[in-house]
Formats: sequence, C-alpha cells, structure tokens
Amino acid sequence: MPDLLTRALRRSLLALGAAAVLVACGTPPPVPEPVPPPPLETSEPPPELPAPQPEPAAALPPQNHLPDQPVAAALAYADRVRGASAAALAPEVARLSQPGAAPLQQLQLALALLQLRTPADNARATQVLQRLLAQNTDEARELHALARLLNAHLAEQRRLEEAGERQSQQLRDAQRRFDQLNERMEALRAIERRRPSR
Repeated sequence: MPDLLTRALRRSLLALGAAAVLVACGTPPPVPEPVPPPPLETSEPPPELPAPQPEPAAALPPQNHLPDQPVAAALAYADRVRGASAAALAPEVARLSQPGAAPLQQLQLALALLQLRTPADNARATQVLQRLLAQNTDEARELHALARLLNAHLAEQRRLEEAGERQSQQLRDAQRRFDQLNERMEALRAIERRRPSR
C-alpha cells in the first residue's frame, strides 16, 4: 500500500514538473532594451563657446528719443550721464561747450560737469547755470526752476567743502600747537635734568 502511494506521488510530481517545463518553454524570454552605441571618438575637441565680451566702460548709455518738454529732456539726460566715468564725459563736455548753445544744451553741460566732481568743474557748472538764468527766452525760462535748484545744490556743496576745509585747517593748527608745547616741555625737562641736585 505504501508503495502505491509513493508511486502515485512520484507520478504527480513528474506531471507537475513536466507541466512547469512546458509553461516555461511556452513564454518567450524577455527582450533586452537596446543600448545606444557609444559616441564616436574624434580627435577634435568640442567647439568652445565665445566668452561674453564686457561693454566698454568709457561709453555713455545710448541716447533714446528725448522728450519734447525741456525739463523732461534735461532729467532724462541727467539720468543718462549719472555715474559715467570722466573718460566718457569728456567728449560730451566738448560737444556741449560750443558757443551759442541752446538753453537745454547749456543745462546738459552743467549736468555733465557736475558728474566730474572736481572743484574746477563745479565752478564752471555754476557759471553755466548763471548764464542760463540770465537768459529770458521761452525755452530758458522753462529751465530756470531746474537751473536754480542745481545752482542751490552747488552753493550748498561749496559751503560744506569750505566748512570741511576750515575744520581741517583748525585741526592742523591745533596739532602744530600741541607739537610746539611738547617741544617746550621736553626742553624744560632737559634743563631740569641738567641742574645740579641740592
């Protein structure tokens, strides 16, 4: 009886194994994904992108269409020359310094001179503004308020510079007096050391 069971069990196992083999043979193996071919090796290096070239620092920004109103045109010009270098302002000052310039050009010259920030250029800008304020044409009168504002700014700046120079001179004088007193004290100490002790 046990032999019958063992044989039956073996037959079942063989049948199951055969079925598993048939099922495994019936399903196709998985298809591998295609691998891209390696890139072709060339002796030439990849092309380099050109480095961005910095804009020249000496050029003023491009002048867009100026507004029709003289004050608006002057303010647009002031924004254009603000922070420009002396090298960029030099041709502007030369262009605007032509004799017989229109009031707007005179105000633009004063604005360009103000950006140079030297006492001589500030004095020249003051002269240009005073000439503009002396004119009585319609275009000049439209610019008078802005010219007075710039002139007051220059006067205040000149006052502050003079006050700073006075303070520097007072400091130099005080330092010189202090040095003289030190020298006298040292001389008195030297005399005191030379005196015979009693």
